[in-house]
Amino acid sequence: MKIHQVAAQLYTCRDLLKTPEDIARTLRRVRQIGYTAVQVSGMGPIPESELVKILQGEGLVCCATHESGDLIRQNPQAVIDRLQKLNCKLTAYPYPSGVKMDSLESLNSLCHDLNRAGELMAAAGITLTYHNHGIEFVKTNGVTALDYIYNHTNPRFLQGEPDTFWIHYGGGDNVEWCRKLNQRLPMMHLKDYGFTIENKHQFCEIGHGTLNFRAIIAAAEASGCQWFIVEQDTTPGDPIDSLKLSFDHIQAHLVS
Repeated sequence: MKIHQVAAQLYTCRDLLKTPEDIARTLRRVRQIGYTAVQVSGMGPIPESELVKILQGEGLVCCATHESGDLIRQNPQAVIDRLQKLNCKLTAYPYPSGVKMDSLESLNSLCHDLNRAGELMAAAGITLTYHNHGIEFVKTNGVTALDYIYNHTNPRFLQGEPDTFWIHYGGGDNVEWCRKLNQRLPMMHLKDYGFTIENKHQFCEIGHGTLNFRAIIAAAEASGCQWFIVEQDTTPGDPIDSLKLSFDHIQAHLVS
């Protein structure tokens, strides 16, 4: 993994992205840390043209986005139009809202919609991926919902954006999942997993939790991963400080 492949998921600092002025200020701070790419998500309303201007002014690339799951399923052309304005080739279905993970009927409907959306996006030069949480590790007939989704979608039309925290939380193995997604893994979320003395899990800065990122990153690289995107759902203080702690650890210990 090279440092230029490390991006910041802007959902991490969503509370600092309410207005165009907030967005400009926050992107400047992200760039000052050393990140040269971001995943666009969690920000307030801003025209794509203005966002592109801010990104270019700071020397940042929009490597990927998260888009509304309903929009992806119901109006994928709107997603295509937005990504083309952002000069972006990767997006993710962010969360299976309304999907019953223990229902084959519900899962089949999701797979049908994702295949359809992904086919339209692929024709436009855009790759659709699936971002998992822990809920996809519910099993039906002995198979996890996440396995079912990947087994019942076309790799040409749906690829993966595995999340290291949620795979571990759900009882999966990150290295195994990187291998499962061989050549179906354009990007992934790096998110560390920690535990408190109160016996509760917590989101951690990279290197401050328990995950073996050397092994995870090696497996992801072997499967063709292009982007390693740092995300932290909640932070103990300023999310920019947490993004910096993660970046500094990655730069010092994980890049080649």
